[in-house]
Amino acid sequence: MKTRYSPLVKLKKSTMDKSERVVQKASADLNAASTALSISYASLQEIQTPQNGSINELLASRSLFTSQRNLIENNKKWVTFAQSQVNAAKEQLKIDMIEYEKFKYLDYEEIKKILKEKKIKDAKELDEIALMTYDNKKGT
Repeated sequence: MKTRYSPLVKLKKSTMDKSERVVQKASADLNAASTALSISYASLQEIQTPQNGSINELLASRSLFTSQRNLIENNKKWVTFAQSQVNAAKEQLKIDMIEYEKFKYLDYEEIKKILKEKKIKDAKELDEIALMTYDNKKGT
């Protein structure tokens, strides 16, 4: 049954669905960032420090450690950013869900009102028919 709120309910539903997709994408990005951070830590553990050799090998190892630490810091920032994106997307989804439920409730109440009015109208028509039938039987 269509009411004046039906188009708004449909619009709010599509907005809520879009917000759900944004939350899913943000969660996937967060998972990717967390995985990258874990891999970075594992790679740091795998780096061997030279016990003997030339100074060039020591400097190369040091550069490798520095590079890996920088990668870890960047991945930490990425995880933090991704987490903030997930939180923002969840808040927007919450707002959109509240809006959807509000208009869905208004639509439901409007339908209830229309059905109640229809029920009253049908009852009046039945009463009129019963009166007319009663009058016809009484008159003959």
